[in-house]
This record gives sequence, structure tokens and C-alpha cells, in this order.
Amino acid sequence: MGRTVVVVGGGYGGSAVAKALDEETDVVLIEPRDAFVHAAGALRALVRPDWADNIFFPYDALLKRGTVLRERAVSVDPDGVTLASGERVGADHLVLASGSGYPFPAKTDTDSTREALARLRATHQELAGAGRVLIEGAGPVGLELAGEIKAVWPDKRVTVVDPGEQLVPGFGSGMRAELRRQLGALGVELRLGTTLTTRPPTGPGLARSFTVGTSGGELQADIWFRCHGVRIDTGYLGPALAGARTSRGLIRVTESLRVDGHRHVHAIGDITDLAEAKMAAHAVRHADVVARNILSQLRGEEPSAVYRPSPVGSILIPLGPELGTGQASSPEGATVLSTETVVRYKGADLATGRFAELFGTV
Repeated sequence: MGRTVVVVGGGYGGSAVAKALDEETDVVLIEPRDAFVHAAGALRALVRPDWADNIFFPYDALLKRGTVLRERAVSVDPDGVTLASGERVGADHLVLASGSGYPFPAKTDTDSTREALARLRATHQELAGAGRVLIEGAGPVGLELAGEIKAVWPDKRVTVVDPGEQLVPGFGSGMRAELRRQLGALGVELRLGTTLTTRPPTGPGLARSFTVGTSGGELQADIWFRCHGVRIDTGYLGPALAGARTSRGLIRVTESLRVDGHRHVHAIGDITDLAEAKMAAHAVRHADVVARNILSQLRGEEPSAVYRPSPVGSILIPLGPELGTGQASSPEGATVLSTETVVRYKGADLATGRFAELFGTV
């Protein structure tokens, strides 16, 4: 059996699975960006541009034996990948890890580190001069952005608007109550059950004073950010694989994370149809399962590693470097995490250290 493993996408899951397979297989990682972007740090990079370099990790030292192709996959079938250049890369095993897009600044919208840094710094200047900030979306991204802004500019008026009646639905009431308490202490105004009835006159991240209508009355702001709208990236699937895609663009996978109906094709991360939140930590766990199963196949063994989403959601939501809360699964159900725990595991440095180790930049 051939040992070429082609990984489509160098995000959290793709980079982890490529690294895990590098010593024992011939890995080809296909990724159009010139560096891995640690998206969990992007919001702090916006408010602290002097820190922004910390979220970019070149792929140069990720693999010792394998190859990183800075290319974009335009068509994928069970036997390989066709690139935008027209080149064909054959595969004995495929791992689809193309992830998802999300509005800037939570995710960068360019393949160039230089351009991404320039945009973060330009948007920082816009934000620095704005006294009133409107955030559309009260999910984890919107709340983290509010916390990061308040950590740097405590006097800015930050208003978070969301049509949902409940803060971060799907998580326990204890964590939601603690989030409300901390946001209130920061002076963040939450307007839940509220929709915008008129749109801001400028694009997100551009400073200009404006008034918008909402279902709860008028609201004035000087800048706004959109913190909702995940875009799943699976449009490159060829006819032989497209049947595994759901109406939402997700890919149906088995408990071993094989693409439904294909023994040598796996999918991990945001693109899977698993019933769980789309989070980097889950993608990394997917990568471990897939790496173990591919190595089992190469040894002639039946793959036995499985992935089952936890019935209780886990999450860390820092509100700047010194505040935040979260939830973990325990035998008793959902456990609220202390601020100290969230700061230690994520908030203080947003876990940049572990990625420096992965990408060999330490």
C-alpha cells in the first residue's frame, strides 16, 4: 500500500495531522497561506498590534520529511487533488481539513502574512479613534472581542447586539450567568433579542459616526464589527466526493472520521457534520484519531480509533488577558471554570506557546 498522505488545509487540524504522520508517511500538506494563523489570537492582535506577530507561524519547520505546497486545491477526488496551478497530486490517503471562513478580524481574509498584519494595524487605528463600538453577534467571538476592547480601552462604550434571547445557547446556565456578571462589570452593554433594522453606512472596522435602527430603538456608534457568519469551505469536492456533503456544506463522517463511503478519505475540523461546536480544540482531537487510523491501515491493521462528541460542551471564553469564564465536562455534567483556569489555559497568552512548539519557532 502506498504511503502518500495528502492533507488539504493547514489550519489547526490539518497542521496537527500532518505533523503526527510526518515520520512514518510521505505527507503533502496543501495550503495557500504563507503561514499558519492562530485565529484564537486574532482579536488580541487587533487591539494590540505590537503583539500581532505572535499569531503567525511559518510552515517552514512544521514537517521534517514531508512537503508543504503553497497552493489552493480546486478539485479533490478519492485518488488525489488538482491544484489551481493545474498540477495534480496523487494520494493514497486523503485528509480534508479545509476549515471555514469567518468575518474579519476573527479570521484573516488574505493568504499573505504581510497583508494580514497591515490590515490588522489599519483597523486598530480606526478602532483606537472610535468612542462607541457596535458588535453584531453575541457568540463567543463577539464577547471575546468586547472583552479585548475593554481591556485596552476601558472607557469605550461597547454594545453587543444579537437576535437571540439567550447568551451562548447550548452551554450551561452557570457559565452564562458568570459571563453576564463579568461583562456587566466591564461595562459592556448586552442587547439580546435585538436585531438591526437598518444597516451601518460603512463596512465593518471603518470609523464613522452613525445611527442605526434596531428592534429596541435607535443605537449610535462610531465603528462596528460583524461577529457571526461561518462559511464552510468544501466547494472543491469533485463529483465522487460531493455526495458526502450535506445541504449546509458539511461533510458526513463516520465515528472513525472517514468520509462516508470512502475508506481512505478522512475529514476533520469545522467541515465535519459532527454535532459539536466548531472549535480548534476539537479539530486537534480529530487529527489525533485520523493519524492513528491511517497508521493502522498502513500497518495492515483494522483502524480502531473513534471520535464521539461529548454530550456536554466545553469552551474557554477569555474576556481580555485577565478575565473570562468557561465550561468543562465532568461526571456531574457541566462545570463552570474559574477565571484563573481560563486565564492560565488561554487568556494570558491565548496558547501561542503551544503553537510555537508545533511549528518549531521556539
